[in-house]
Amino acid sequence: MNSFESRSGGYGQLSFFHLFRSVAPDENEQRVRIRFMERHTMLPVKAVYFLLLVYYLYFSSWPELDNVRWTLFQTIQWFFLLCLIVNTVIAVMLFRMDEFSIGVLREVVFSICLFDAVLLAMMTELTGGFESFLFWLFLGIQVRNAISMPVATTQIMANLCVSVIYLCAGAFDIIVARSVEELEGITVEPVMLRALLLVLMTAFCYALQVLIDKQRRMDSEEEEFDRRQSQLQASGRLAAEIAHQIKNPLGIINNTAFTLGKLTAGDQIIQKQVELIREEVNKADQVITKLMGYAQLTEGRLDKLDINDVLDFSITQVFPEGHKFGIRIRKNYGIALPPLLAQSLHISEVFVNILQNSREAVGENGEISIITSYGGNYTLSVVIEDNGPGISLNMMDKVFEPYLTTKEKGTGLGLAIVKHNTELYGGKVEVNSELGKYTRFNLLFPGRSAIRFQS
Repeated sequence: MNSFESRSGGYGQLSFFHLFRSVAPDENEQRVRIRFMERHTMLPVKAVYFLLLVYYLYFSSWPELDNVRWTLFQTIQWFFLLCLIVNTVIAVMLFRMDEFSIGVLREVVFSICLFDAVLLAMMTELTGGFESFLFWLFLGIQVRNAISMPVATTQIMANLCVSVIYLCAGAFDIIVARSVEELEGITVEPVMLRALLLVLMTAFCYALQVLIDKQRRMDSEEEEFDRRQSQLQASGRLAAEIAHQIKNPLGIINNTAFTLGKLTAGDQIIQKQVELIREEVNKADQVITKLMGYAQLTEGRLDKLDINDVLDFSITQVFPEGHKFGIRIRKNYGIALPPLLAQSLHISEVFVNILQNSREAVGENGEISIITSYGGNYTLSVVIEDNGPGISLNMMDKVFEPYLTTKEKGTGLGLAIVKHNTELYGGKVEVNSELGKYTRFNLLFPGRSAIRFQS
C-alpha cells in the first residue's frame, strides 16, 4: 500500500513561533537604513555630543573627587580620546560606505554601538550610577540599533549588550564607588524597574521590526503580484496569437488533405500519403496545444500559491485515492513559506510530470521523498527524489530536451515542460542522479523575479 507521511507534529507550535520570525531586508535596504541612521542622523548628533563631552571632561570645574572617582575620571578622559579616534575612522568609512560590503558595514555598526554604550556607561557611573539621568540615552541607543541593525540576531544581541553594560555601570557604582552612607539611600525598586524597562525596550524594538518586516513583505508581494499579472496577460496574448497563426494553416492543410483523399479514393498510394499527412498534422496540432494551451495563458489568472498545497494536489493527481502502486511518499514540508506568485496549473504540471517519472521509475515498493524549504532571499526550494534506477551520464545533459524519451508511449515533452514552466517564472531546475541509487530534482522558485518571455 502507498503511505503518505505528512508534515511533522507540532505544526501549530512552529507556526506560532514563525509569527515572530523576522526576515532581514535585502542588502540595498540595509544600506539605506545604515546610511540614514548612522551617517545622516548619528554623525551630527555625535558631533554635538562629543563637543559637550570635551567641555565637560577637560574645561569644566569639578568638585573634589575621591580616589576611586578620580581614577575613573582619568580613565574616562583617555577612553574618550580613543572613542573620538574610532568614531572619526568610522565617519570616514560611512562617507565611503559604497566601497564596503554589507557584511563589513554590519560589523562596523555593531562595534561602534558597543563603543558608544561603554562610553555612556562610564559617564553614567560618574554622574550617579543607577540614579543618573543618562539612563534614558540607553533607551535611545536601543532604538538606534533597531534601525541600523535589521538582522534580528544582531539587533537583539546588541540591545542586550547595551542593557548589560548599563547594569554593570550601575553595579560598579554601588560596589566600588559608593560609601556606606550613600548606599543606605539606594532602593532596589528603581533599579529593577530600569532593568525591566531596558529588556522591554529590546523586545519592543524587535516586535516593531517584525511588524515593519511583515508590512514590507506584504507591499512587495502586492507589487510583484500586479507586475506578474500584467506580464502574464501579455504573455497570454502573445501565446494566443502564435497558436492562432499556426493552428489556422494546420487546419487548412488538414481540410485540404481530407478533400484530396475524397478526390483520389481509388488510388491506394495517394490514400496512404494523405493519411500520413493528416496524422502528422494531428501530431503537430497536439504539440501546439500542449505547449501553448496547457497553461491557459490566455486567461492570465495569477494566484498566491502555497507550494505545499500545490504539491499535495499534484500528489493526488499522480497517486489517486485507492491506487495500488505500492510506493511510499515521504513529505518534509517547510513551515509558513512565502507565497509563490504563479498560475497553479503551471506549477502543478511541473510537479505532476516529475512525480509521474518517479512513479514509473521506482516501480512497486519504491520511495519518493519531497522536501520544501525557504531558500533565502525570498526563494522557495523544492527537492523531489526517488530511489529508482537513476539516469545514465550520457543522458543527464539531455533530459530536458523536447521529444527525447526512453518510454515506448512517451511524448518526450514531460521534462521539457518542467523546465519551461519553471524558467517561465525565473526559476531554476537541476537534476542529479546516480545509477542504481537515486534521481533528484532540485527546483528553485524566486519570489521576486518577473515572468520571462521565452521563444
